[in-house]
Amino acid sequence: MRAMSAGGCSYQFRIALLGDAAVGKTSLLRRYVAGEPGAPEPEPEPEWAPTVGVEFYSRKLQLRAGPCVKLQLWDTAGHERFRCITRSFYRNVVGVLLVFDVTNRKSFEHICDWHQEVMATQGPHKVIFLLVGHKSDLQSTRCVSAQEAEALAASLGMAFIETSAKNNCNVDLAFDTLADAIQQALEQGDIQLQEDWGGIRLIHKTQVPSGPPRKQPPGPCQC
Repeated sequence: MRAMSAGGCSYQFRIALLGDAAVGKTSLLRRYVAGEPGAPEPEPEPEWAPTVGVEFYSRKLQLRAGPCVKLQLWDTAGHERFRCITRSFYRNVVGVLLVFDVTNRKSFEHICDWHQEVMATQGPHKVIFLLVGHKSDLQSTRCVSAQEAEALAASLGMAFIETSAKNNCNVDLAFDTLADAIQQALEQGDIQLQEDWGGIRLIHKTQVPSGPPRKQPPGPCQC
């Protein structure tokens, strides 16, 4: 089978957003998906409407050094009662944004728990992580410093970026940084494509490529 640029994309990367409830995972995703050319602006979403289970989004992205990819984005519920549902998806992701609210100390303290959950269920496949401090626009109520978050990210072997869906600050940068890191790991062989794993998939042609033209049997002379 040969990979093609169907719909302008060669690969599909499956990425999940994990973190406590109300840290703004859905807002981040809606803002990012709305940034795709031709996409409508996201409608305001009530703060009290939590994600139930898992919801799916997608966006095409032209990597800085590589092909165009389709990002399949999983918005997961942060409430404990949905955890048994979200855990079942961990094995089939290649990238994870670990999101906390810079104004919510507990959401930051729980990041190690989220990270450990993925590490315990990922199996043989490598997962690329990015730590995201969300709601950076709320400086007056911040209780987690950038320096503290950077130290945690370094201890877990990942990068750190602060974002604000409200101000559209670094939203694209967060997703693009993770996608670039996945592509780099794929090129270096740290991540292997496997048929039974959904983290990265080739986008294949739907039709078998045609071979060389067949010779037509000689017909009557049309002279």
